[in-house]
Amino acid sequence: MQPLIFGLFLSMYLVTVLGNLLIILATISDSHLHTPMYFFLSNLSFVDICLTSTTIPKMLVNIQTQSKVITYTGCITQMCFFILFVGLDNFLLTVMAYDRFVAICHPLHYMVIMNPWLCVLLVLMSWILSVLNSLLQSLMVSWLSFCTHVEIPH
Repeated sequence: MQPLIFGLFLSMYLVTVLGNLLIILATISDSHLHTPMYFFLSNLSFVDICLTSTTIPKMLVNIQTQSKVITYTGCITQMCFFILFVGLDNFLLTVMAYDRFVAICHPLHYMVIMNPWLCVLLVLMSWILSVLNSLLQSLMVSWLSFCTHVEIPH
């Protein structure tokens, strides 16, 4: 059963990474797609690649080696990056919703409101808020004390 699960998750991971890379390459290569919506979509695709890359490779290694062990530092690091990219995913989806709101409700002012400077600023603020949230959550967990000899099966 393990090889089947390994192959299934590996193929899903590769499809996810390749699909998001194709979205990024398409938006970079086609000048017609150099609009705010596709700028945000490219960033979202990049974050999705990073999000899946924080957990799936470790899970694939665990399936292959039949070992489910992770170090305390590795766990905190993985948790930090997972929180970072989940938060960033949520912020970027919110920014994309605002972009569509402006496009629908203010179509004549869309290009003035959603200028390149604002788009970069919105993505930058999303990154900053996500990093701060992730670091705060990780630091709060790192201050907790855990028993060192307790095994947790899952």
